[in-house]
Formats: sequence, C-alpha cells, structure tokens
Amino acid sequence: MTRNDENVEGTGVGVDPRLARNGGLSYLEIPVVERRQSAAFYAAVLGWQIDWRGDDDPRFSDQTGHLIGRWVTGRPVSGESGLLPYIYVDHLGEAIEKVAAHGGAVVRAPYPEGNLWIATVRDPAGNVIGLWQRRT
Repeated sequence: MTRNDENVEGTGVGVDPRLARNGGLSYLEIPVVERRQSAAFYAAVLGWQIDWRGDDDPRFSDQTGHLIGRWVTGRPVSGESGLLPYIYVDHLGEAIEKVAAHGGAVVRAPYPEGNLWIATVRDPAGNVIGLWQRRT
C-alpha cells in the first residue's frame, strides 16, 4: 500500500495512516478487461486520482485518501450477484451522465430511498456498483 514515514508495528513497512483505520475499507482490486478504459471511467465518474506505475499499471486513490487500489485482469467481474459496493457522489445526475459517456451503462436509474438518491451502474468491464447522494 502507500508508504510514508509511519511504521506499522512489526511489519517494517510504512502505511499511510489514512488507510490504517480499524474496520475501514481501504483497498480494492477491481476486475477489468482493459485497464486504461476502466481507469478513465473511474476517474471521470468518481473523480478518482490515477497513478500510472507503468504503461499498463494504473493505481487509484479517492479524493480523501481513505481508499486506494488497482485494476486487475484475469479475475471474473462482479456483476449483479455478489458484493455490491455503493460509492457516494456529490451530484448523482452528473455522475450518471458520465457513465455512458465513458463506456458504462445504467443498470437502475436514480430512485429515492429515504433521504437518498440511489442508482446502480455497470462499468466498462461489467462490474456493477452503486452510486448515491443525499436528497436535497
């Protein structure tokens, strides 16, 4: 993971303290077919920062630095069955517009749930993710 001057006890490896949160989701490996296309999708739709560590090795971090990860090939995508992560966005309508423009598709259009707006989308590889924002 991300290195810095801090040391995780007993490992000899520095870990960014924003990632070392007990019980916090901090790292994802996202299955893909084509890394560049998926990296562009997540950067455009979610605003994730992309760090290229080679011609075909993009890594990401969200705006907070609490979530990092990378895109991997050779693993089945996470379709509509299995784990479904929901990611907060400031403007759900804008994010939905960017989904189709960057190779994804809307699975379920935005709908109200309590004081939230929620939608599910498919990324270019076929992974299904949820997006949500507070209703105003």
